[in-house]
Amino acid sequence: MNAATTYPKITVVTPNYNQGEFLERTILSVLDQDYPNLEYIIMDGGSSDTSVQTIEKYQEKLHYWVSEPDNGMYDAINKGFSRSSGAIMCWINSDDVLWEGSLHYIAKKFTENKKMHWLQGLPSVINENGEVILQREQVFSPWFFYLSEHRANFSFIQQESTFWTRELWNKAGGQLSLQYTLASDFDLWMRFFNFETLYCTKRQLAAFRKREGQKSNDQNRYLKEAETSLKLNFQKISMSKKISFYTISAFMKILGKLPWTFSKRIRNSCKNKLIGTPKWVE
Repeated sequence: MNAATTYPKITVVTPNYNQGEFLERTILSVLDQDYPNLEYIIMDGGSSDTSVQTIEKYQEKLHYWVSEPDNGMYDAINKGFSRSSGAIMCWINSDDVLWEGSLHYIAKKFTENKKMHWLQGLPSVINENGEVILQREQVFSPWFFYLSEHRANFSFIQQESTFWTRELWNKAGGQLSLQYTLASDFDLWMRFFNFETLYCTKRQLAAFRKREGQKSNDQNRYLKEAETSLKLNFQKISMSKKISFYTISAFMKILGKLPWTFSKRIRNSCKNKLIGTPKWVE
């Protein structure tokens, strides 16, 4: 984007609680983007480690920050977004990172495509040293989850790599549900699907840091919360889509019980047709 371009305001919220070991790397991954219309907000839950000192070090470059008790990560994120005004939104947890150049790329793509209201980058995982240890294909369809395909290899939409418009955020309720302790991001995506198509890019935009002691390591709990969200959001789908889904999924179950290779091919064909194909952004 050249100097004559109007850069849309991008809001980035970072929730933090006693993650002083990684917090500075997260902050710098946002500030070093050198994005000219950045609204960066840090919500600290009253940390007792070095977090506050780290935040104070960069406070002049922040739109807002506070260190006070909250009701968990999602409550902190909601409070952060309530103080924001960016046209494009995301959050990055205090041990994860935005990838170099991601905000300029996001601004360009959202400006070019007014039909796009949310975008997911290449899902990426780094270790404690910041080295990329895993990248995988995107999950892009609600039917992938309604068919329970996510249970096979624990594949989900990566929160760190997902950006959306404020317009979509407001349509979907304008807040994260505090009903969930681990999967409120999943619930937000399912609500987004009720309004807009998820676009995908093969470019890396961020990374999830895998480390010891993470709450997200509790996969069983995450799956249970995801199932709760699926049940609630399925109720909001139109009756015609429900009938179509029940018909196809019932047919797939019958085919799955048959021993023939041909029946399995038909089953996979039905599954792929229901899930669809990604909407790519170059």
